[in-house]
Amino acid sequence: MIFAVTNRLPEPAVDLLREAGEVRIDGREQAIPRADLLALVEGAEAVLTLLHDRVDEELLTAAGPQLRCVANVAVGNDNVEVEAAERRRIVVTNTPGVLDDATADLTMALILATTRRLAEGDRLVRSGEPWSWGMGFMLGSSLQGKRLGIVGLGGIGTRVAERARAFGMEIAYHSRHPSPAGAELGAERLSLPDLLAGSDVVSLHCPLTPQTHHLVGVEELAAMKPSAVLVNAARGPIVDEAALAAALAEGGIAAAGLDVFEREPEVEPGLLGLDNAVLTPHLGSATVETRTAMAELAARNAISVLRGQGPLTPVTAQ
Repeated sequence: MIFAVTNRLPEPAVDLLREAGEVRIDGREQAIPRADLLALVEGAEAVLTLLHDRVDEELLTAAGPQLRCVANVAVGNDNVEVEAAERRRIVVTNTPGVLDDATADLTMALILATTRRLAEGDRLVRSGEPWSWGMGFMLGSSLQGKRLGIVGLGGIGTRVAERARAFGMEIAYHSRHPSPAGAELGAERLSLPDLLAGSDVVSLHCPLTPQTHHLVGVEELAAMKPSAVLVNAARGPIVDEAALAAALAEGGIAAAGLDVFEREPEVEPGLLGLDNAVLTPHLGSATVETRTAMAELAARNAISVLRGQGPLTPVTAQ
């Protein structure tokens, strides 16, 4: 078995691969140049990719006809042309489930940071500017009794809902199909326009597809309450970033918390100077335990496919 790994992974995952076969790994932390990527995958039977690696016809051709598995170390697969892989009978896998709690924790952190103005307060203290406690000083908003509207009540969205209920929030959700978890949580399923209009916090947890690209744009932001908060810990292009920057600057909505960006790692310049935007560098799954679990699941997927035992967590074209 020959495995190509496009970036440094936690050692427990690499050890699994080495026990099963030959491992070629690029040890850099960031995305490697395209030419290096194409050279790395040549002759591999399985490729372990990250969300910034574009897996398309060019890469599949560069790998060669022996390629049998693309194991994406991510819950999403928007960087992989799954149909192209299927035409070549290449199995595509991802890493669902193992990052749900970590991403839900980060989402709640963004909700709290935006509603309680934590990042703004931190900047004020560090600036050295004088400040004094007062009854009207840096007031935020509470979560108790407020409505959280979740777009995409899958694994991560469900974990966010569970946490939000502990804060006393009412839950509503929008998804293509009714969710059993939604019923268990007592969450109301709404159309997207109704969810946007009635929610105090809107949190995005849907996959990035052609249908969800710019799902939240000028019209959708205008439909939200002026006091509402938007949180995105899914994929950047789900939100029209320029439209969001304008809405925040003009008071169309109160605040936004973003862990992902439309042209990552670039950020819409209009967001950078706004005190009501909390911006984090794609930290949703960034715990030692979660990243290790993701990498190990991807390794087990690749090994299982090459052994003829089938994928553990397969991805199919929509």
